[in-house]
This record gives sequence, structure tokens and C-alpha cells, in this order.
Amino acid sequence: MTSIVSVSTGALSPADVVNVARHLAPIELSAASLAAMAESRAVIDALVNDTIPHYGVSTGFGALATKQIPIELRTQLQRSLIRSHAASSGTEVDREVIRGLMLNRLSTMATGRTGVRPVVAQTYAALLNAAITPVVGEYGSLGCSGDLAPLSHCALAVMGEGKVRNADGELVDAAVALAAAGIEPVVLAEKEGLALINGTDGMLGMLLMASSDLRKLVSIADLSAAMSVEGLLGTDDVFAPDLHTLRPHPGQMAAAANMRTVLAGSPLLAEQKAGAHQFTRVQDAYSLRCAPQVHGAVRATLAHAESVASIELASAIDNPVVTPDGRVESNGNFHGAPMGYVLDFLAIAVADLASISERRTDRFLDTARSHGLNAFLADDPGVDSGHMIAQYTAAGIVSELKRLAVPASVDSIPSSAMQEDHVSMGWHAGLKLRKAVDGLARVLAIELLTSARALDMRDGGLASTKSSAVITAVRESIRTKVEGPGTDRYIAPEIEAVFQLISDGSILAAANSALDAPLV
Repeated sequence: MTSIVSVSTGALSPADVVNVARHLAPIELSAASLAAMAESRAVIDALVNDTIPHYGVSTGFGALATKQIPIELRTQLQRSLIRSHAASSGTEVDREVIRGLMLNRLSTMATGRTGVRPVVAQTYAALLNAAITPVVGEYGSLGCSGDLAPLSHCALAVMGEGKVRNADGELVDAAVALAAAGIEPVVLAEKEGLALINGTDGMLGMLLMASSDLRKLVSIADLSAAMSVEGLLGTDDVFAPDLHTLRPHPGQMAAAANMRTVLAGSPLLAEQKAGAHQFTRVQDAYSLRCAPQVHGAVRATLAHAESVASIELASAIDNPVVTPDGRVESNGNFHGAPMGYVLDFLAIAVADLASISERRTDRFLDTARSHGLNAFLADDPGVDSGHMIAQYTAAGIVSELKRLAVPASVDSIPSSAMQEDHVSMGWHAGLKLRKAVDGLARVLAIELLTSARALDMRDGGLASTKSSAVITAVRESIRTKVEGPGTDRYIAPEIEAVFQLISDGSILAAANSALDAPLV
């Protein structure tokens, strides 16, 4: 059973967010968080009868902030805010994105800086624990003033309105789902509607999940690159530690170390160095020789993105915010630029990591560069096409990833009668990064599938393997799902099978099973 995640006044960990978003880990609010919320709510309650206007408490919103709202209409004000802002459209966003968004908003509430009553946070926690997920379309957030539309759909569900998916994934009315789970809808009080929608929670959740995925995929990339080096009769000399200490980027050194580890003890490379394959190349192609440099740059980019995410995860983002000394102050902390930039930066790194992988795949298929392998790794070239079109698939994905690498964060567009005249587009940067990460995993799957076939063709299969212990273990894992070389067969399920082995962790587990310490 997944352990309970405690939401308190301090920051959640990235792993906490992933576990709740993806794995339905249960959550609980700490006593400290409930006390902090009660304390800040008292500050808001003290302003209710104040004749001085306070944004979100006694005024309209955005460009309508100059309008003072009478006390008897303030409940309607909060309700109207949520209903009008729940304006998303398009394809339904994945459940894990919405769960991550809700948890991050709950985490900010728990800091006690938003002024919401404890019951609001408790209701959010109840929805998450009941696996009730508001339905949100992909369009609607500009990534400034928070992820307004997506967060509004979540607040709407807490009010018992709108559409949700229940724990079984069925589309139902929120009121029905809440009643079935024994959850009482919330009637929002002053400021609470605004406090539920002014955050970077959606883009932050997408960044945390993409970073978690990419941390594993970059190790897979080291592994697949090493398999390609072995399968293409390359050399591991260029991965020597002393060469990488001359340019000591930490990520580059980690990638080179991984590739050395994967290739250690390879009989195929030992034969090649002994001259069995009449090795005459002075240098391997860049896609082989420079893999640590490219993979290392991806790691550096990822480390930067993770540092930004950790700061955001420890932040209390709302407007206005209740400060620790009891002031209620307007601010611009909801602007998504920090998230938008690194989401876009990661999309660039993902595209390039996939690009170099596809180039290695392509080398296996060309008789002028594959060093003795059949054209396209076909059983009978001409009769069979082998992996010709698998490479087309990888190339098509890489081309799409290059388009997805075009930054969203530079495409600000004004809104709210020019009051909100510069926005981050971080939400869309997050959505496209999710698609990019999925594409990268598929490109790496095709490289692994191709290199495993090439190695089988070189050494006759696992019974007579000449691969290193690590690569042999990976080949064995692939062969549990995909047959070895032979005449052409339906290849799409084979690509999908290796993609699933990557996604469920089987490939890395197989590699690590042959090691004393796991790949980094």
C-alpha cells in the first residue's frame, strides 16, 4: 500500500506529488496546517466589514477590481468567479495532471497564506482521497494569474458543480460523485474563490512529473547509446574518465560513467580491439562518440529545472496573500514565467536527446555505416524490409519533437482588458513537454529494439552472446516480449512492447540486475 502523504505548512517533496498524482497515494492535513489556515482566516474575517476595499475580499477581479461589492453579494461573488472562470475547452486533460494541480493548490492552502477556511482544504483532500477528478479541457490557462481555468474547474467540483470522473473513471455530475463519497460541497466565503485559482499548480505538477520521467529516460538513453556502440562495433575508449575530467561537467561525467559500466567486459568490443573485426576507424560518429556530452547537457538542463521546481514547490502563491505578520497584500507571484521557461528548456533537451538516439538507430540500417550488418537489418533484404519503417517512425517523432521544442513562453498575449497584459503560457509549455517526453521514450524504444536485433545478428542470439553482462540482461528482457531476428512480421506491437518495458521500469531493472550499483 502507498504510504500516506502528509500535507503540512512545509514543502511537499517531488516524489509526494508524483505518488499522489499518479499512484493515488492517500493524503492527510497536518494539525499545524489546520492551525495556520485558521489563523490566516481570522485575518480575512476581520476585513469583511472594513470600508477600505480589499482585492478579492470586497472587490471584483482583474479589470473589475475597482468595483466595491456589498457584503450580501460576496458569497455570490465567489461563486460567480468560479463559474465564469471554469471556461476550459478541448481534449480532456489526463487525470494525473489534475490530481497534481489539486495537490499543489492544497499545499499552498496548507501554508496558511491564502486565508481559506480549513474546511476548504479538507474538502480538497477528501476529493483526492476519493479519487474524484474534475474534468478539465486542455485550453483555458494563459499561465498568469495562475492556471485560472483549470483551477476553477477544480473549485467548481468542490462546490458540487460541473463534471468529474469518479474513482472508476465514469463521467458524472460533481454533486453525484460528492454525495456518493459522503463529501459535503463547500459554500465559498470571502476571498476563497480567488485563493483557489491563483496559482502555478498545473504547470508545476506537469514539471515535476516530466522531471521524474526524464530522470529515468536519460539513464535509458545512456544504456541505449552503449548498446548501439557495441552493436555498431564502436569503441569505449572515448568514455575513459581522464578524458571527461578535462571537461568536468557533472552530467557528462555521469553519462560517460554509465556507458563505461554498461560496456564493461564486452567480448564483442574485446574482439574488435584485438583486430578480429579489422577495426580501422580512427573515430566513431558523433552520435556514438559525443553521447556523454549531449546526455550530460540534458542532465544539466534537468538539474536546473528541478531546482526551479523545488523553489516553486516550497512557495505560497496567491493574490492577495496573507503575510506572516497579518497584512493582506497584492503581488505578482502567480506569474508562471519561472515554470514556463524551464518547461520550454526541457522540451529542447528532450528533442535533442531523441534526435541523437534516432541517428544511432539509422546507422544500423545503412550497409555503408553498419559494419557488416544486413541492409535495414532485414532477414532477406529486398524480400524483407527489416527495421526500415521503424526508423521512419523514430524520425517522424523527432520531427514532431522539434516542433514541440518551439517555446510557448515567448508567446505572451494580453487579456482582461489589458490589466493582465503579459502572461507566461506555462500551462501549454507543460502540455507540450508531456507529449515530448512520451515521444522520447518511443524513440529510445526503437533504438533498443534495433540494437538488440543487430546484436542478435552479430552473435547468433543470446545462447552465444558476445555482449557485456549488462547488455545481455537488457537483451534478455527485450526477448521476453519480442522475438529475435527473422522474416518480416507485424512490428508495431514490438515497438509498443519495448516502450512498455521502458515505462514500467523493466529495462532499467534488467540493466541494474547485472550491476553492484544502479546506473545514475
